[in-house]
Formats: sequence, structure tokens, C-alpha cells
Amino acid sequence: MHISIFRDFTRITEFKKFCNETVDAIKPLVVLASGDLTDAKTKDKMGSTQVLEEWKYYKQIIDETNVSRKTLWLDVRGNHDNFNILNLQSDNNYYKNYSIQGKKYPKSYKYELSAGSELYTFIAVDACLQPGPKRPFNFIGVLDEYEIRKLQDFMDQSLKSKTDYIFWFGHYPTSCILSTTESIRKIIGKYKKSMVYLCGHYHTLGGTVPNMYTLQQAGFLELELADWKDNRMYRLAVIDHGQFSFIDIKHQDWPIALITNPKHALYMMPQRENIQSIIKSTHIRVLAFSTKQIKSVKAQLNNNGWIECKHIKGPLYVVPWNSSLYLTGIHTISVQVIDDGSRSKVISQPFSLDGTRLSFRVLPRFLLMSNAVTVFQFLFASVLVLLIAPLCIFRILHILCEGKRINRPKIRMKFLKCIIRKLWVLATIDRLFFPIILYALYLTIGPWTIGEVIENHIGVIFAWGTFVGNSYLPGGFTYVYGFFQLFSFHLPLTIILSHHADKRLQRILKTERRAPSRLCLFWQHLPILLLLVMQIIMAYFFWLAYGTLAIILCPLRTWSIVLAIILWYQVHTMPQTCFRSASAIWSTSR
Repeated sequence: MHISIFRDFTRITEFKKFCNETVDAIKPLVVLASGDLTDAKTKDKMGSTQVLEEWKYYKQIIDETNVSRKTLWLDVRGNHDNFNILNLQSDNNYYKNYSIQGKKYPKSYKYELSAGSELYTFIAVDACLQPGPKRPFNFIGVLDEYEIRKLQDFMDQSLKSKTDYIFWFGHYPTSCILSTTESIRKIIGKYKKSMVYLCGHYHTLGGTVPNMYTLQQAGFLELELADWKDNRMYRLAVIDHGQFSFIDIKHQDWPIALITNPKHALYMMPQRENIQSIIKSTHIRVLAFSTKQIKSVKAQLNNNGWIECKHIKGPLYVVPWNSSLYLTGIHTISVQVIDDGSRSKVISQPFSLDGTRLSFRVLPRFLLMSNAVTVFQFLFASVLVLLIAPLCIFRILHILCEGKRINRPKIRMKFLKCIIRKLWVLATIDRLFFPIILYALYLTIGPWTIGEVIENHIGVIFAWGTFVGNSYLPGGFTYVYGFFQLFSFHLPLTIILSHHADKRLQRILKTERRAPSRLCLFWQHLPILLLLVMQIIMAYFFWLAYGTLAIILCPLRTWSIVLAIILWYQVHTMPQTCFRSASAIWSTSR
């Protein structure tokens, strides 16, 4: 939800409408609030801390609307609810006093709910870091051995109580949760009664992935919900004769229609659902909701005529059907709902009765089924190799050429020859080559900064993890940060230095005789100036996030600026003798 006192106050006012109007219209048995209940960002958007007023708004709305008396309200923490919190007992851990479940359940918990003859189990997964650092290094969740054991105990207890369905929910997607022992996916997947894992955190990736769903290999659905923060989305989910159905809805988009039988073909779970319940069914079943009286509900199969549905009870509408007519292939069912306000909604979905499957889109599958930390490490390692390998290869080739063991490679393509020559020249100059290589290697092993990772608590941040007091937090988003540092600063710096080193070599070899004009000098210096300005801006943002000490003791940001200035000075002022080795190889025109 990201309740904020600094921006977009409608998040709060519309949340109140949701607790009043939407909950009253749908009358759900349970509401799951899956983290990031508050925004916890400072007014400048760069700093992060728990804001008491935001938590008070959250609790005030829940109390004023009496929503926790209308329904079972299960909330859990997200990474924003854990910014700048040393431990669960900290005074600024407002979740414990201002949430519904926080007083009784400070982290993961289990809740059982009976409905009719069936027993439902809801397991909240709290993977927040402990301690909780300031942003941005709070993106990846972690389940330690204690939390993993607790989740396994929840499962064992659920099996003993003979629960019918188990629903998992938390803030972090499974791809974003590190585990010291067994992975969360394995824990969820090993029990056939586990239907779905519901989560948030990714925020549709800026609108590029609005429907982030997948069927995990273990057989359960993982469903990311677009946020309330910017998109005002919520999800309606239903169990109907053992079939799990859902629809994601824009707030105040009435009426709502959810087809529960036959179920959407894309979301079938063959390992957990019995398709025979659909084949043997005698009626199409639809749930319809609105803030006004429902006027009519109609169904349509495969573009045939519309059939009026009969109201049974509450939101349930049905119409008879002959499932034997649709036993093979993919078919389509559409439903139209009209309320007394003349508002209309038409939804369509594919269904299959022979097990024919539809495929989830590639990007949602990748985002939810991969391991985010592994992906981040791959990006970091790739750009590191891109920076180091070519320079090292050219240096080795240069040594071999100097020793007359090989001849300089003949390159016919002028553009490719130009690039190779520039990097080759750079690789031969010790005072440029070694600082570039060693700085890149340093970022993989050495500390990036020392500062207030948590307010009044000094921490040390490495690529592979963070130390705060006696606690160690494994690296995750740090690899992304390192990737962007190397890709957006170190790589351009290498290209700029290699170009100017080559230019100096050409002047030494007198292949470029004209002295550069003032305009040319301006264009020559412009790239490095832009690069330094960009890095200074990034250092300023880092200062806003972690304070003065962190920016002073910061090889990642501040010291890299100093390094760039020194190397830029060197490439323009170092003596011609530094180019002697390169000129011996590149003095010929071949």
C-alpha cells in the first residue's frame, strides 16, 4: 500500500474507501495485506526511516472502519516496514503496535479458518532482514534456519489438523528470498494442499509486467499483485469445489465478475486440483459483486448466444451446462454483469476439460521462477569480465609480441582495428592499466563503504554482504548496485582513457599532426566531465541515504571520483616514455 504522509494522500483516502465500500460489498472471509503497509521514505525520497504518522494512519483507518470486525485481517511486513530497524524489539518497529497481527505475531505466523465443513490455513511468510538496513540494500529477503523450521512446523501442524487448503502469502516473491537451508519453494511445494503463494514487492516493474503470474515446478501458483501505491489494485480469490480462481481488480471498478466454474485454463494446477469436478459439474458458476444491486448476469460459451444466469444466494449466479460438449481443446466462456447503476462488466476466459495447457508469458515466469540473487551475481560478474578480460588479453598479446613470439594480429576491419588498438595501448601503460584492473577487482572483495547502515549503528557494506554489529546480511541487491557502478562509470571511464591514450600515441608517432582547436578540446573533455558529474550526483544520493561518514569512507562512490580525476590527469601529462612499449608495436601501419 505504501501509505505516505509526504506524497499521494489518496493512497490513504482510497484505502479507507476500500475498507468501507469494497469490503462491505464483497464480504470476504479474510483479507491478506502482504507488506509495505507504509512507505517509510523521507520527504526527499532518498532517505528511509519508519514514520510514526504513517503507521497511525494505517491503524486509524482499520479502527474507524471496523474492518477487522467485518473480516479476518491478516497483515505481514514488507521491506519498507523494516527500513532502519535494528531488531524486533526496537522502539521504531511500529508494526508490532500499529498492525493487526504484529502484537501477537512479530514475524511469520499461521492462522486457521473454518468455513462450512472445510478448514483453511493461511501462512504468512516474513522474510524481512534482521537487522533491517536503510534502503537501497533491503531489497532481498532472507529466511534463517529458525524461520525455516517455524514454517515447516506450521505445515506439520496443518497436516495434523487435517486442513483442506493451505494458502501462503508474504511480501517477497520466492525468487527474492534467500534461505540458509531449504528453499521456500521446496517447503511450499512438498505439500499437495499448498495451493498458492501470494506476494507483492516487484510493483509490475514500472508497468512492464502487469500480470506477474506463474505455475511453479512444484505445482503451486505464485501470483504477484500489482501495487495499491500507484495502481490501486487488489485481488479477489475463491475456492470453489477444490478449484482456486482469482481476478485482479482496479479499485472502484464496479461491477466485479469472477467465473469459478469452469476455471481459467491458464491457472489450472493439475497436481493440486481435480479437473473431474469441472467435468462432472452441471452448472456454470459465477460470482458477481457491486456496490449497487446486481441487475443481470449472463453467460456465453464459444460466442454462442447469451444465457441468463439464475441468482442462488449472495454473489452466486449459475446456469446449467453440458460439459460433454467441451471435452477437447480450448474453449471460451464470457460473462456479462450489469448493476442497477447501469454499470456493465464483460469478462472472458479460456477453459479446458482435457488438460490442454496454456503457457505463461516468458518474463513473468523468469521473474518468479529464477533466483534473483543469482541473476544479480551474473550481471555483476559479466560486466566485471567485460572490463578485465580484454585488457588482460591485450596485455598478454603485447608481451608475446614484444618477445617476438607472435606477430601483431592483422585486422582488416578498420573500425575493429581502431577499438583493439585503443584498448591495447591502454593495456601497455602501467599507470593506467593497474588502477583500472585493481579497482574493478577491489569492488568484488573490499568494503564499499563504512557508515550508518542503521541509524546510530555503523555497518560495513561489501558486494557479498553487510556487517552491522554482530549481524551479517548476505549480499543481494548489492550486486545490482555494483553492476551499475561498473557499467555506468568504470566501463565508460576505461573507454575514455583508452581513446585519449591512443590519441597521444598518434601524436607521438606523428600520424596526427594538427593541434586540436579549443572546440575540439571542449569536446574531448566533455565526456569525462559528464561522467564525473553523474558520479557526483550518485554520491550525493548515497550521502542522503547513509550520511556523511558513509560518503567519506566510500571507495564505491567518492574514491572512484578521485581515481577518475587522477587517471584523466595521467593520460594527458605522463611522459612519452610511457608510450614507448606501445609505439614499438603500433608504429607500423599493418
